[in-house]
Amino acid sequence: MAKSSPVKKAWRSLTWLGVLIVGLIALNAFGVFTQNGSWTPKLALDLEGGTQIILAPQVESGATVTSEQLTEAVGIIRQRVNSSGVSEAEVNTQGGRNIVVSIPGTPDDATLERIKSSAKLEFRAVLVAGQPSGQTMGADGTATPAPQAPVDPSLSTTPAVEPTNASDLNYVTPALQAEYDAFDCGKINTTNVAPANQPLITCEADGSVKYILGPVEVDGSTIANATNGQRTTQSGATTGEWAVNIVFNGTGTSKFADVTTRLFNLTGVQNQFAIVLDGRVISAPATQGAILDGKPQITGSFDQDSSKALADQLKFGALPISFTVQSQDTISATLGSTQLLNGLIAGLIGLILVVMYSLAQYRLLGLITIASLGVAAVITYLLITILSWREGYRLSLAGVAGLIVAIGITADSFIVYFERVRDELRDGRGLESSVEAGWKRAFRTIVASDVVNFLAAAVLFVLAVGNVRGFALTLGLTTVVDLLVVGLFTHPMLQLVAQTKFFNEGHKFSGLDPRALGAVYRGRARFEPSAAVPGTKASSSSKEAAKRQTIAERKASELVGTSTDRSTDRKDS
Repeated sequence: MAKSSPVKKAWRSLTWLGVLIVGLIALNAFGVFTQNGSWTPKLALDLEGGTQIILAPQVESGATVTSEQLTEAVGIIRQRVNSSGVSEAEVNTQGGRNIVVSIPGTPDDATLERIKSSAKLEFRAVLVAGQPSGQTMGADGTATPAPQAPVDPSLSTTPAVEPTNASDLNYVTPALQAEYDAFDCGKINTTNVAPANQPLITCEADGSVKYILGPVEVDGSTIANATNGQRTTQSGATTGEWAVNIVFNGTGTSKFADVTTRLFNLTGVQNQFAIVLDGRVISAPATQGAILDGKPQITGSFDQDSSKALADQLKFGALPISFTVQSQDTISATLGSTQLLNGLIAGLIGLILVVMYSLAQYRLLGLITIASLGVAAVITYLLITILSWREGYRLSLAGVAGLIVAIGITADSFIVYFERVRDELRDGRGLESSVEAGWKRAFRTIVASDVVNFLAAAVLFVLAVGNVRGFALTLGLTTVVDLLVVGLFTHPMLQLVAQTKFFNEGHKFSGLDPRALGAVYRGRARFEPSAAVPGTKASSSSKEAAKRQTIAERKASELVGTSTDRSTDRKDS
């Protein structure tokens, strides 16, 4: 089967490049019109400013916050913020007590909830459930709590019979029943947390149902993973209802299997298992079977954002202590537009120097370098913009520095390729064969160099935090773009220009003139010293080249003769 010609291969590569660029533009347009995206990248805290939130710990009077608790809380909050797609956020401690969270731009309610929620998750059996009582309808049509009578202190607080399990109604003592009757769902808060071995009076998050719950049987510390997604039926169709999918570890799986096995045999509200988050019931589903695989699903009044927020909170763990928002202020950019402008000017100067060097060293061949840098810039810009609205990436000054460094990395690939082609020309090859042979030699070098750069960027991204990760991301991204551009644009363009008369005949302004490169005709290439007008400089150069060729051929003949004589001498001996 005949191989495709270089020209066909070149046009095929350029077509794929065009498809890639059009696809990125279409994807960005999709984000702009349907996902609240933008045609420009989002800026990080150091360039745009943002919001500073100070969290103060909630502790009992006289209690202190340890440094270990603060360190653990900082790590969990940082993971929660990053999981929400907000990059370049800063989470630090202040005064050995408070936590300061600085987020680019204006955070939404879901992000704020991720930051401050303690996310203490408990699974408790339902003992009693009913409609909230003690509310009156005001003149404006809104429900307001009615005055409640104090609970009689003479009522017994001790069960008449020792409960045998967490579903035993003996937990409901006269005092607990009276407290339940008087409980106001409108005043519930995150401090409404009973000891794990005691029953809990609480309500649904929306205040629609009031409960008495048994002791904690499974807690959030046994959760190995949590994700959000839409519920599906047994046939695989989606219901449109968002849910949180939980995966327990070995201990949690065993406990949850025991509890659901017991509840499945009960009736009425005792068949329900309440999922309590920060003292409120977010869901109290009926037990329709024993869950033995440790993979329950939480449903409720979730949307995509709220289910994602809860999944992240459960996945990364509960905060060791509760926090309240002490203050929330808008902060200005620490570097601002002046520093960004200086960075862009530095990049522009570097780009101009690269262009000047390319034109001086490679003449008109340097135009391919300039065009390649332009294509790389377009692809990189589109990728960063897509990452901004899709993954929450924000461009910081460190990221801009990574883009500036990428100019040199990208230009270096072109230089390696061009020099390999010129080496082939010096060796006496024609331009078309030099382009193909030079590409095979250069591509291995380019790949090796880019792989090293990418690995360095990947390690830096994994190990670093803050702005350094932004530098590593842009450096790694532009390294991948470099391989795409040199393979789908630079090489095909060189294949095409090799077909033109200007470059193929080695015009002195082409950058690929064999005579200027000191090429020597070795009898196997298309290049031969061309005749020139007698008495001109070009004629003298041609004569000198022909003279060197004659001398080289004479020496080669002498070497062959000497070798033959030596062989004859060895035979005679």
